Amino acid sequence: MKTVDLIYFNAGGGHRASARALEAVIRDQGWPWRVRLVNLFEVLDPRDRYRSLTGMGPEDLYNKRLARGWTIGLGQELRLLQAFIRLAHPHLVRQLQTYWLQAEPDLVVSLVPNFNRAMYRSLAAALPDVPYVTVLTDMADVPPRFWIERDQRQHFVCGTARAVEQARALGHAEDRIHATSGMIIRPEFYAERAIDREGERRRLGLDPARPVGLVLFGGHGSKAMLTIARRLADTQLILVCGRNEALAAELRTLPSRAPRVVLGYTSEVAHYMRLADFFIGKPGPGSLSEALQQGLPVILVDNAWTMPQERYNAQWVREMEVGVCHRSVRTIDRAVAEMLGRLDHFRHKVARLDNRAVFEIPPILASIIDDAERLRSAPREEARRLLGCEREVPAGFLRVRPAPGAALSCGEGDSGGMKPVFVR
Repeated sequence: MKTVDLIYFNAGGGHRASARALEAVIRDQGWPWRVRLVNLFEVLDPRDRYRSLTGMGPEDLYNKRLARGWTIGLGQELRLLQAFIRLAHPHLVRQLQTYWLQAEPDLVVSLVPNFNRAMYRSLAAALPDVPYVTVLTDMADVPPRFWIERDQRQHFVCGTARAVEQARALGHAEDRIHATSGMIIRPEFYAERAIDREGERRRLGLDPARPVGLVLFGGHGSKAMLTIARRLADTQLILVCGRNEALAAELRTLPSRAPRVVLGYTSEVAHYMRLADFFIGKPGPGSLSEALQQGLPVILVDNAWTMPQERYNAQWVREMEVGVCHRSVRTIDRAVAEMLGRLDHFRHKVARLDNRAVFEIPPILASIIDDAERLRSAPREEARRLLGCEREVPAGFLRVRPAPGAALSCGEGDSGGMKPVFVR
């Protein structure tokens, strides 16, 4: 039985949710694999020294900032983080090599950004026959060195045409770029359940004859929801605050002229989306894709506070004509008026989408595993063909499967003869 490691971390919650969704579909589709969910930070800091020194986990400060809406300046901080990761690269590689040698996976699937160079290089050094896959859980890369690295003989799974083009632009081969029809969302968002929409609205105290907006700003909510609630006092709302109970309590105290429902953490987000007519939130790829899957046109807030990895998403919404994007929550009332004035148009555009990514990825992973097996057992001539080198390689130089950390090219030697070149 093959072992597949799905690498995630808890920054923001979307990476873990994507890993769990993929794990569930792999199981439901019956693939004969042992799937392990691996928290990257537990591998890098197995003794939890960071928490011992600071009193919090590596992702806690980031998640608290999301909950408070303190996201301005994250672009500059991202570059500082990436510089630190580059400085720590030798240590990260050694730590990860130790893990790979102990865990011995047959396939490594990364669902995290920023650390793919260290993970790939360490895997190539420790287990050179094991393929490495990066599944982008954002709609586009934020170059340089966020999701897609140069000069790595690995696979990429991309949920948008923009991400595919970014992988091509960095020189990656077509057979290692795998396009899907969207982003990973949980399987329950595809479940077809009979629902008495009118009755459920009445049960919640909502008027079935009036439009309902669902407001969701990720798993930790956002202070922006308070402004939205104040400015939409005449609009029926379902406000989902996630694990931010303080925010939920404050929202419940606000006066409103229209019925509204305030929720804390719930595992029934898909159910509440089915009761709504439109979505209001930040341009996060997860909640955006979930809303669209439920047929909801979207209203997004896109401004200087938008995180770098989510800025393309608003552009995608405009291009696909599936919603409205405004620069500030202070104009949310105008955004809702625009949405309701063109609701049928937006619904028509949303209905044309068909995101099946979470179901498409396991067969992609299966083909990558199969190709790796064929390459291990292939004769030397076939291995050369599979590696994409058509010219002759001197006998004894090429292993049956070179390390994925070495990209093979066939270049001219100083004497004018042909010589294979491995480029790190």
